[in-house]
Amino acid sequence: MTVHASSGGVPRPAMAKRRFTLATDLDGTFLGGTREERETLYGWIEDNRHSIGLIFVTGRDPEFIMRMCRRNGLPWPEYVVGDVGTTIAEVTADGHVTPIAALEEDIAARWGDRGDVVRAALDDHPGLSLQPTPFRYRVSYDLDAARFDPGAKARVEELGADWLISDNRFFDVLPKGVSKGPSIRRLIDHLDIAEHTVLCAGDTLNDLSMLISGLPAVAVGNSEPDLVARLDGHETYRAKAHGAAGILEAIAALDLHDTPKG
Repeated sequence: MTVHASSGGVPRPAMAKRRFTLATDLDGTFLGGTREERETLYGWIEDNRHSIGLIFVTGRDPEFIMRMCRRNGLPWPEYVVGDVGTTIAEVTADGHVTPIAALEEDIAARWGDRGDVVRAALDDHPGLSLQPTPFRYRVSYDLDAARFDPGAKARVEELGADWLISDNRFFDVLPKGVSKGPSIRRLIDHLDIAEHTVLCAGDTLNDLSMLISGLPAVAVGNSEPDLVARLDGHETYRAKAHGAAGILEAIAALDLHDTPKG
């Protein structure tokens, strides 16, 4: 039994013992859809926390995630794969995100000390504006698609790192081989959760690696067209409903858990 920030001090079964685990992106996915649709999903999760595990898999940093939970009434996740897969952490009973060192050792080793090197290489690069957040194992930029010079991709590759463009407005530089997909699989294995009980949910290209990771997955109805195109040939569920409603649609269609009636 475990105690988490959202439990009010009441122990819950270990994640591996629960019937279903939702591993979801935030923007456009868990935070997508109408207010009523979000409240339906969130309320259903809270009413079933003994049988549902919740993991946020997002490009957002841990401080943003906890701020959203505290201020906006989101269900608290038990674990977080944040920073586009470069953070793997547990949410403690006091509401803090604590990195799991054993799961981040490889990520840290792949990144090394590339942060300053990447920033220098892409300084004043056309169409890229450095994001101010001091990420640990990535460098991220806001992207102006009209001004962007694709030569940035080659520069990043020459530095032994990976680049990722999502929603045609973000450019992330990541450790080689690190993204949401490998990191959520690493966490699922660490927690000994049966793969068939997990649903990965997303809506943009930075979700691609987890939606094709071999775990059950859904691209919600408002997904980025480039993501939908890249899913051809994969068994990812394509929801018609947007955001939160698309998540519930997939859970019902894949028979992962009983869902709200009506």
